[in-house]
Amino acid sequence: MGLRATGQGTVMPAIPAVHHVAMSVRDLSVSEPFYSKLFGAEPAMTLSDGPFHRRVFALADGQLFGLTQHDTVSPDDRFDPARVGLDHVGFGCADADAVTAWRDHLDSVGIEHSGIVEADYGLALSVKDPDGNALEFFMLAG
Repeated sequence: MGLRATGQGTVMPAIPAVHHVAMSVRDLSVSEPFYSKLFGAEPAMTLSDGPFHRRVFALADGQLFGLTQHDTVSPDDRFDPARVGLDHVGFGCADADAVTAWRDHLDSVGIEHSGIVEADYGLALSVKDPDGNALEFFMLAG
């Protein structure tokens, strides 16, 4: 069942995998085509179940990546990684070839990126969506 002792006399459940990420965007008519190019697929779901509208992309292993446009969004708001909250979404790549394949894909669909950056801890390829939301394709070193 994935339970483990915490060392404090309690039992903690196993930490589950991330099921989905939902990004707030200013304009779905701009963001949806960007993410369709990025993921090479159209959204699997369209939802309008509140004061917002959503597009959801089905990714590998049952993961979902959602875009949410709130009815009250400020038209001049942009993502800022220096504010409290999300810094970036990192997609795990199995090896350097996978990071290179993402670079080549981004080039082929015309999405600007950082190029592959090598650090002691791994390789990273960064992208910003139309709202400045930061995405990264990452391979952990070692």
